[in-house]
Amino acid sequence: MHPDPLSDVLRAVRLTGAVFFDIEGHAPWAAASARGADIAQALLPGVQHLISYHVVTEGACWVRLLEGAPVRLEPGDVIVFPHGDVHVLSSHPDAEAVPDPTVYRSALANRPRPVRFGGDGLECTRVVCGFLGCDVRPFNPLVSSLPRLIHVRAGADAPWLGQFARFALSEARNGRPGGESVLARVSELMFVEAVRRHLDALTDERTGWLAGLRDVYVGRALALLHERPERPWTLEELAREAGLSRSTLAERFAHLVGEPPMQYLARWRMQVASRLLLEGAKVASAAEAVGYDSEAAFSRAFKKLVGTPPSGWRDRRPASGGEAGA
Repeated sequence: MHPDPLSDVLRAVRLTGAVFFDIEGHAPWAAASARGADIAQALLPGVQHLISYHVVTEGACWVRLLEGAPVRLEPGDVIVFPHGDVHVLSSHPDAEAVPDPTVYRSALANRPRPVRFGGDGLECTRVVCGFLGCDVRPFNPLVSSLPRLIHVRAGADAPWLGQFARFALSEARNGRPGGESVLARVSELMFVEAVRRHLDALTDERTGWLAGLRDVYVGRALALLHERPERPWTLEELAREAGLSRSTLAERFAHLVGEPPMQYLARWRMQVASRLLLEGAKVASAAEAVGYDSEAAFSRAFKKLVGTPPSGWRDRRPASGGEAGA
């Protein structure tokens, strides 16, 4: 099986979630979502970063960032806010609303909370709102490369996305054993599919980690680094296996990913090690897993890049949520 850096990152940053709101809006209506960093601990205690998303199950509505242009959402559409930005859902593109933090205090991960907005208008829109948590420290190249919103339109090429919200609501309302785990996995699949759609739609002019994945040579280099982070890579060896000259790979990698290959490797090693430590690995084991023969050298590198010694990071299990937000 070929190495898959996107899957590696999704595993390493501990993507998790499934907190739902079942919104019913009757025109005229408007609802504002609070900033992810402000509500992360109320919804998913312990997460570092909160991603929000909405799926329209009935009717249509508008969504916009506070300073952005409105986007029309149709039934089956999915919209994701990777950075947890404040945004407004509404029946009219220019409607205003203020976030209500109290709404999030009674949310449960396996029970969709019904919320009604608006008046007595016959025009009704239903939206499922959900949240995903993930790590952004010490290194999450995916989130930093994503735009402020990703709009996935309903279509025949991915019919399951249109059924996602209905399935999620049905599963949650039935209260069957294992429902919370099912909802978490389905939410993660929805997010991964949205990211893949965004990746497929990138133009050749775009830069960033995802753009690097799309590039034949940089993508190959990323795959090699993810497949063998413990290997004592040199730029020459990486370039040879990627099929480019040393200088060309260095320039191409830095242009697309935003940093030199060896700097990327150093940060990726710390992300891999940080997860092992949070899972209970000894410092020596984590050091060996990412290519360090000396525990002392690993500890120095870890503290330099992460800001805390590896033993201190391990003692934080489960990960503290004090750093919510990107």
